[in-house]
Amino acid sequence: MKKNSTSQSAFFNLRVLVASLLCLTGVFVALGATSINSNPSKAQTATQTQHGPAAPAAANQPGGPAVAPLVGPVILNRDLRDLPYIAPNPEVEEKRLTRYPHPEIPLPAGPNPSEFERFKSLLKQIIPPTPMMPGPILTFDGMNSAQSGCLCLPPDTDGDVGPNHYVQSVNSSIKIFDKNGNPLNGPNGTTYNSFFLTLAGTPCSGFNNGDGFVFYDHVANRWVVSDFAFPGSLPGAGPFYQCIGVSQTGDPVSGGWFLYAIQHDPANPTWIGDYPKLALWPNAYYLTVNLFDGVTLGFQGVRAFALDRASMLAGGPANTIAFNITPAGLGDSYSLVPAGFRTGNSPPAGRDEFLLSVDSPATGGVTLTQVHGWKFHVDFAVPGNSTLGVGANHTPNANITVNGFVDAFTTTTLLVPQNGTTAKLDTLGDKIMTPVVYQNRAGVESLWASQTVLLNYPNGPTAVRWYQFNATGGNFPATPVQQQSWNNGNDGLWRWMPSIAVDQNGNMAIGYSASSATQQPSIRYAGRLAADPLNNLGQGEAIMTVGGGHQTHSSGRWGDYSMTTIDPVDNLTFWHTNEYYPVTSSANWFTRVGKFQFPAASPTPTPTPTATATATPTATPTATPAPTPAAPRAGKATNVTASSFTANWRGVNGATGYRLDVATDSSFTNYVPGYQDLDVGNVTSKDVTGLAARTIYYYRVRAYNGNDTSPNSNVIQVKTRNH
Repeated sequence: MKKNSTSQSAFFNLRVLVASLLCLTGVFVALGATSINSNPSKAQTATQTQHGPAAPAAANQPGGPAVAPLVGPVILNRDLRDLPYIAPNPEVEEKRLTRYPHPEIPLPAGPNPSEFERFKSLLKQIIPPTPMMPGPILTFDGMNSAQSGCLCLPPDTDGDVGPNHYVQSVNSSIKIFDKNGNPLNGPNGTTYNSFFLTLAGTPCSGFNNGDGFVFYDHVANRWVVSDFAFPGSLPGAGPFYQCIGVSQTGDPVSGGWFLYAIQHDPANPTWIGDYPKLALWPNAYYLTVNLFDGVTLGFQGVRAFALDRASMLAGGPANTIAFNITPAGLGDSYSLVPAGFRTGNSPPAGRDEFLLSVDSPATGGVTLTQVHGWKFHVDFAVPGNSTLGVGANHTPNANITVNGFVDAFTTTTLLVPQNGTTAKLDTLGDKIMTPVVYQNRAGVESLWASQTVLLNYPNGPTAVRWYQFNATGGNFPATPVQQQSWNNGNDGLWRWMPSIAVDQNGNMAIGYSASSATQQPSIRYAGRLAADPLNNLGQGEAIMTVGGGHQTHSSGRWGDYSMTTIDPVDNLTFWHTNEYYPVTSSANWFTRVGKFQFPAASPTPTPTPTATATATPTATPTATPAPTPAAPRAGKATNVTASSFTANWRGVNGATGYRLDVATDSSFTNYVPGYQDLDVGNVTSKDVTGLAARTIYYYRVRAYNGNDTSPNSNVIQVKTRNH
């Protein structure tokens, strides 16, 4: 959801949104041939038999599946660059909706984190670890707050990569890039209000309200984008809808789209489906939402949908099959995350979808020891055969025993310190984070997942908890294959907002945010090779983007999620997108997109199929990073024209890339658009284009590696030609 939070209640941590109702002034442009069709489809039949003790219940009966047609398709046959601009809806305040209303209390007092972390930082500089994690190959800026137009917190950063494109979603727009970082649908992207405008008769036509999501269907070479929509504000009666677009081709810019919509709960039209998460499975697109009464904001449960993928890919009418899990069936958990797949073999024919969740108890500081697993069996031909979980309450199929952890949210919403401010950031540490990754390597099926946990309660820091579960045969294990709460050898940094991905060789990486009282929030990632010893991110950590500032807004809202995915072209390159601040501001967030890859090596072994219960080892410092690179020496500009020049510099030892600044003043307060902290890769020159004639410009560079970034180079002045 879009947020621009102000003050928070002293008693409840319910998410409240006060939104202005945007008056649309008749902007219904003919967008090619359109049609709306709501007839049910029976285009696909699942063949998997039911696992577990649950017996199917009749469709549209208590305890049984709810069958409802999607609105649509509306066929959009126009280039996204030609769509009319419909601004995002303005927002005033939104608070997070949670499983329980939690008191918002400050983090209990502990050792002075500033002095403690300064000591650790100094110690690390004296005896630095050596990372083996590769540095980024490329990074570029994604959407920012000003471009998105919603002026809201947080960005809800998400994205995925295809053969030729990177598509990023933020509140409340999508932006499409080529794989070099060049925008393809305009500098400000396409708002969700513009994209879904022709879904007439639903709130998707003009009242999109955030929580956007995008993924690439590598099996069909299609893109899927989604957000939710409702008129008016919260508290409010809705109606509440999920808007879904499926591309007609592999070209998300000009290849056309099929647009659909579904009410979150037709039987309870005043209920909103919050924090939607989607995933690709062979027999369906799976969608999960947390249900809250839009009027009272009380928690009502979780709804899990199976969307008829085959029919949607064909642009035909499509059904959804959905189940509600009430609080009685959930216990203390919520936010079920469906599993998706990208590398390795596809799930075996008829394999049921997997969903994972953890508890979010009503009180803080509780040691939790389980990850809950559900199986969703769908049959679009005979909907009554569909099942979710066990029994009429749809309780979990399995409760997997894991090493104890304390979630990083129920103690307080604001935990993470930042350098230079007392304002702290929210962790969203009460849930499994998207994605849950399914991988089938030579018949060994695994589920990989991550979350944020709080170490050393109540003092912190937060750490990234990750798991590998063996799911061979379609069953959940009793314990994980491996697991870890990773904090890079207890280096004092707070790590949170993780997302996980696994390449075709079984190598894994997690991207996340990192901050401390001595460091600005940054984007980092860590990983392991399949052959590394279990229960550790043995390749250490690398820096994708060094933050240049921090967020001062009192709400502390950050991220909501990040996303790490694998390039379908080589099944080896990791792409990550996340939030950062190049300069300090209240809420003027930026996002970054980057890619990296493990070095080529001999084939890695198949992961062990034996689930072993292992205590999380004390994290050992991982491989020492290379020293901070020296400042480069900038050289004279060449190839000067009226609108461009080539910036040059000398390479330095230990650098894996360079960042370039270009400005119209030597103090670098007026940057040339697109040339502030521009990651140019591991090169020693860069063409600077789009300049004004007869104008003096200044440039400087910095070198970076997986450990740190150098000081600025000397500054070079260059004047463009007259003509």
